[in-house]
Amino acid sequence: MREDALVSTFSIVAFDPLTQELGIAVQSKFFGVGSVVPWAKAGVGAIATQSYANVTYGPNGLSHLESGLEAAAVIEKLTSEDAQSATRQVAVVDAHGGAASFTGEACHSWAGHVVGQHYAIQGNLLAGQKVVEAMDRAFRQTRGQPKRSLADALMAALAAGQAAGGDKRGRQSAALLVVREGGGYAGSNDRFIDLRVEDHPKPIDELQRLLDMHKVFYKRSHRTRP
Repeated sequence: MREDALVSTFSIVAFDPLTQELGIAVQSKFFGVGSVVPWAKAGVGAIATQSYANVTYGPNGLSHLESGLEAAAVIEKLTSEDAQSATRQVAVVDAHGGAASFTGEACHSWAGHVVGQHYAIQGNLLAGQKVVEAMDRAFRQTRGQPKRSLADALMAALAAGQAAGGDKRGRQSAALLVVREGGGYAGSNDRFIDLRVEDHPKPIDELQRLLDMHKVFYKRSHRTRP
């Protein structure tokens, strides 16, 4: 893979204060987007790095969060030290719910972001601003419903973004990552949900199918709002 390959996409990073879960959902016309964009660590934060993605933003950003920096300060530090920051898009949510997003001026249009309470939504090479606005509405509406999880709200945002036009080039891959302390298999790590669709004509639909299967196999691990 070319190191400067364009990861045009739309994504959401979010924190649930009730379950202490941190998560990321992403879709792109790009093979295997889940291996590039999402980064998260329980009790620390979640990061999405995209456009001409600087993958070092992931581990370095988590390290900065662990050192005590808040989300906005992490983005400032990452981009100020990157000579190519104008081509980057990055979002961070910390374990206190602080959220921030950055869209470089050289990101391909339409590119932009929305930041709300405990979440950030961003995309580039989109059909228009309506994509992130639809994601914003869907996330907030789903998050406020009883018996719905952070994963449900993240997936609702992705589906709404695609319905509003999504990536102008089409669709190919998607990923969902949700972490929480001891959330992994047998409590051995924090990777509660780590699902990827690498190449599919309807990646969000396939990702939803995988999430539905995850709920069946790991039913007792899923936490929803009362």
